[in-house]
Amino acid sequence: MASTKGNLEVLFEDNHLIIVNKKSGDIVQGDKTGDTPLSEIVKEYIKEKYNKPGNVFLGVVHRLDRPTTGIIVFARTSKALERFNKMLREKTVNKTYWAVVKNKPKKEIDTLIGFLRKNPKNNKSTSYSSEIKGSKKAILHYKLLKSLDNYHLLEVNLETGRHHQIRCQLSAIGSPIKGDLKYGFDRSNKDASIHLHARKLNFTHPVTKEVISIIAPTPNEVIWNACCQ
Repeated sequence: MASTKGNLEVLFEDNHLIIVNKKSGDIVQGDKTGDTPLSEIVKEYIKEKYNKPGNVFLGVVHRLDRPTTGIIVFARTSKALERFNKMLREKTVNKTYWAVVKNKPKKEIDTLIGFLRKNPKNNKSTSYSSEIKGSKKAILHYKLLKSLDNYHLLEVNLETGRHHQIRCQLSAIGSPIKGDLKYGFDRSNKDASIHLHARKLNFTHPVTKEVISIIAPTPNEVIWNACCQ
């Protein structure tokens, strides 16, 4: 059951893991901006809730781009961190994303295969139809869930985890994500978010072996609300 404390929406919590619904603008780990990262906010939450003295252990399991929203997993123990990382490497964690695009893809269900190369200077990836030097193979599957008057909701499942993969590959087929100026959308969202949301997570708990299924509510915003009706 989700609980909200201050600015933090906790979707799941036990002695080993804490899973939160990231808001747009949150950074998962500290960076050159100096803004307080989500990891520190979660540490403070744990420290306060459980009255823990000293430093709180919190392992960052994975990341989401700053303008995206949705599920982020943190490990509360080194054992859980190590095991969850192994699960990610072995691809036994199923992540599902929702993306809102303006241009409806030609196919309602498709698999996109490209070769992505990251340019560190502008922190952007480019998709190529064949392998080039420095590129990595990227595979995703999408299906159309809903069409609104001007926008379309896609469900996306990743087979690989590449830099800006969903943003880049949807842009490459002419369907950039709403608000994503970097990848070709014509205007930004007012809050600098993009309409990409880590919606679902299914996995076997690395310690208890319980099957866990998490769904993160979408942001309370006009287009997202219309998608969920």
